[in-house]
Amino acid sequence: TASPDFSYQVSPLCELEGKTLGIIGYGRIGRKVASMAESFGMKTLIHTAHPEKYTDADFVSMDELLRNSDIVTLHCPLTSETDKMVNEEFISKMKDGAFLVNTSRGQEIDEAALAAALNSGKLSGAGVDVLSVEPPKADNALLKAKNIYITPHIAWAAKETRSRLLSILEENISAFVSGNPVNIVNMQ
Repeated sequence: TASPDFSYQVSPLCELEGKTLGIIGYGRIGRKVASMAESFGMKTLIHTAHPEKYTDADFVSMDELLRNSDIVTLHCPLTSETDKMVNEEFISKMKDGAFLVNTSRGQEIDEAALAAALNSGKLSGAGVDVLSVEPPKADNALLKAKNIYITPHIAWAAKETRSRLLSILEENISAFVSGNPVNIVNMQ
C-alpha cells in the first residue's frame, strides 16, 4: 500500500508499559509470563485455583482480575471448572476494550460468546493459539469475528522443541518405571 509515511500502520498501536496484564493460572508458564510482563513495565494481576502452592505472588479474585485487566491471558489446565470458562458472563465482567489471549486450551473458551464480544466491540481483540476443534470447522464463529488473531498451535514444531519433548518423555517413563513418577497430573 502506498503511503506518504515511512512507517504506515493499518491500525493504532499501544505500548505495553503501564498496562495491566491479568494472568489466569500460575504454573510454570504463568510465572514466566508474569516475569516477562514485569520486564515490559506492566502491572500484573494473578488468579490461580491453588494460591496455597505459591509464596512469590499476591493473588486476586477472578472478578478483580477481569474488571481491571487491559489484557487477560489464560495459562491453566482444562478441567471441569475451566471448560468454557470464558463465556458470556466471564466476558461481561471484563474491562471494556480489553484484549484476550489464549495459548492454553481451546475448550476453555465459548467461541460463539467470544466472537459476539469481538463483533460488538466489548473486547478490542483476541489472540488464540488454540481452538476447541483443530483444525477448525468452517462454521467456527471465530473464523469470521472482528479483531481475532488465530495462529496454528505450533509452539512444539521447532526441531529443538520436539527433541526436548522426547527427552522429557524418556525421563518421565524412566522415573515411572523406577517408582519415582514425575509430572503427575491428578484429575479428580
